Amino acid sequence: MVDALRARRHRIEDLAAAVVVWAAALGVTAVFVWILGGLLWRGLGGVSWSFLVQAPRDAGRAGGIGPVLVSTGLILAVCLAVSLPIGLGAAALLAEFASDRHLFGRLVRRSLDVLAGVPSIVFGLFGGVFFCQVLGMGFSIMAGGLTLACMVLPILIRSAEVGFRSVPDEHRHAAAALGLSRASTLFKVLLPAAMPGVIVGVVLGVGRAMAETAALLFTSGYVDRMPGSLWDSGRSLSIHIYHLAMNISGGDANAGASAIVLMVLLLAINLAASFIASHFLQRGVVSV
Repeated sequence: MVDALRARRHRIEDLAAAVVVWAAALGVTAVFVWILGGLLWRGLGGVSWSFLVQAPRDAGRAGGIGPVLVSTGLILAVCLAVSLPIGLGAAALLAEFASDRHLFGRLVRRSLDVLAGVPSIVFGLFGGVFFCQVLGMGFSIMAGGLTLACMVLPILIRSAEVGFRSVPDEHRHAAAALGLSRASTLFKVLLPAAMPGVIVGVVLGVGRAMAETAALLFTSGYVDRMPGSLWDSGRSLSIHIYHLAMNISGGDANAGASAIVLMVLLLAINLAASFIASHFLQRGVVSV
């Protein structure tokens, strides 16, 4: 009798947990569908090839987003070119050379956790003062990309560190038995095995960077013309959407179309990252 009551209670608890999980998943999906449906209703009719390649006209009410897309791509390229090597190096240092027992490792991890929660407007003020004024970059794509690199580094480092720590110690022992140096072990064994975690950090960082507005207002600027170099000012796609929606009367249609393009770009990046991560996971154990 007691066993039957216990088994019944466990079934009820399992059912309740399943209901909560499914309700949460359906709630998130419903919110996403609601947002996406609103964007498609407003801006899908404005998305075309000419919209993607033409320059904005009439303060953004007409024309397209060609220069804006180029500026966004250049800002992301600068961000990733700076953050990836620094992030991977810092993650490898924390995972392989600075355990939780070392004071240096604990201080760096706590600092990264604090930086990950700093509002983007603070990074924007820092970038506006340090990169634009102290280093003399002015409002430029380079200043915006470097500011975004500072923003995504905490996320990238912590995600990559988890990826390195998830690699079984057997891989390290096998590499040492084969006489590989620590550098060779890191690049030929640990980094490929930790690639799914690295990709997670990159996806999260790129998602935050592409949707960022506040930090770029103080660094990359508002100019919507085609940039000639990294030292020119450039308007990112998120700033363009904000500008059309908040400051331009009659700009809602193009703001909706630009938001759809942004959503499609983020979806494409996530799908590509999922494919790459699945490829590395299917490879299984990395041969040394």
